[in-house]
Amino acid sequence: MTSLTSTLPIVDHPNAAREFVTNEPRSHWHDDSLWFVRSKRDKQAQSIPEWEYLREQASAIKTHTIAKLPEYLQQFEANATRLGAVVHWAADAEEHNRIVLDLLRRNDTLRIVKSKSMLTEECGLNEYLIENGIEVVDTDLGERIVQLRGETPSHIVLPAIHIKKEEVGDTFHEHLGTRAGESDPQVLTEAARGHLRGKFLSGEVGITGVNFAIADTGGLVVCTNEGNADLGVSLPRIHIACMGIEKLVPRFQDLSVFTRLLARSATGQPITSYTSHFHGPRDENSELHIVLVDNGRSKIRDSKTFRDSLHCIRCGACMNTCPVYRRSGGHSYRATVPGPIGSVLGPAKNAKAHKSLPFACSLCGSCTDVCPVKIPLHHQLLAWRKVLVGKRLVAWNKRMAMKAASFLFRNPPLFAAAGYLGRVALKVLPKSLTHNRFNTWAKDRDLPEPPKKSFHEWYAKNRPSGSQTVSREEQS
Repeated sequence: MTSLTSTLPIVDHPNAAREFVTNEPRSHWHDDSLWFVRSKRDKQAQSIPEWEYLREQASAIKTHTIAKLPEYLQQFEANATRLGAVVHWAADAEEHNRIVLDLLRRNDTLRIVKSKSMLTEECGLNEYLIENGIEVVDTDLGERIVQLRGETPSHIVLPAIHIKKEEVGDTFHEHLGTRAGESDPQVLTEAARGHLRGKFLSGEVGITGVNFAIADTGGLVVCTNEGNADLGVSLPRIHIACMGIEKLVPRFQDLSVFTRLLARSATGQPITSYTSHFHGPRDENSELHIVLVDNGRSKIRDSKTFRDSLHCIRCGACMNTCPVYRRSGGHSYRATVPGPIGSVLGPAKNAKAHKSLPFACSLCGSCTDVCPVKIPLHHQLLAWRKVLVGKRLVAWNKRMAMKAASFLFRNPPLFAAAGYLGRVALKVLPKSLTHNRFNTWAKDRDLPEPPKKSFHEWYAKNRPSGSQTVSREEQS
């Protein structure tokens, strides 16, 4: 079978973002909504004196776990099996999907209820099961909204953040029969609750993702705010938990570090409403199947430069703070995981398909600042740019522009002259010369007010008396 990653279309982020960016009301509304979540995160972080210590601990635990991942995976399998779970190993997305379908067919299943799982999104499980005659119902409210609309999630924690309540009302009117024009969130939520209740009762198998797995106990942890994962696996006899192999933590006591960081970073809450633990099947008549999925993670683990990206706990904090993501929307990345972390993981899976994503970044470093597990995201994005240039996957005009910039920066007199001409041009040339339909860079961007003089001129006039220029030899 052909690999999913080999058939991915090439993502052109600037073009994919154009519709969202040029819709200024939506773009600014989206920006404000995510910044509100980021602000809540900051308040929670500031409320804990040991916040930076927790981040350091989480990063150290993840570094240790990834270094000894084979041993911890074997330990987890042994302990989960001892508890009565059945552990399956999947090398890639196709094998994961086949394992799940085989389990469903073995139990004559036609209807499943599924809680939010970015891994199953990554593997394309919904589409695969539907093609094979299985009804799939996403039970997370945001996921159900995008599923009814025939869309994919635009955010890993807030899957419907790009959709306004009026549009949700239109969707529910079409699919659930609510009143036309209804946009009251309380009414819409009640309609969704009534709709999903019947789905829960008729579900034959429950599928969940996994937030954390604990090597020394063999247990799983699933975090939700709606309780849908608990209900989805409480009624059916069979629970299938799908997890990426990087979700492990070594010891049960390590879990407390991550549960203190996850919700605060994701939604600005002290903790998720439901932090559910699963240790084997719930009774002797039930089954728990755990599908451990690699799908390129071992390849990332082998890279010294990008290995730290496997620390990710999928909180979405980097997306909430990223100025590019907030203005361009999650769908512009054409990836299961968008935003800064997605721009690192995407090229790791298929550099050619996702070559534009590391450039969808201002290198402001805000993503690195908020990451609860201290992934050096903006450094990794810069490293990816170097890798892509080395693979000649960057457009020729960008390569030429960077060579011209390098030449300019290495010639101080030329650089000073260019700065002077640029300041003059900003003052005298009409804005229409740069901001027109032929210059895609200028969409939703503006040029700065030109300074009256260069920094060198200002420094020559204002530097402290007696200071001298230090030669390169003196510096060394």
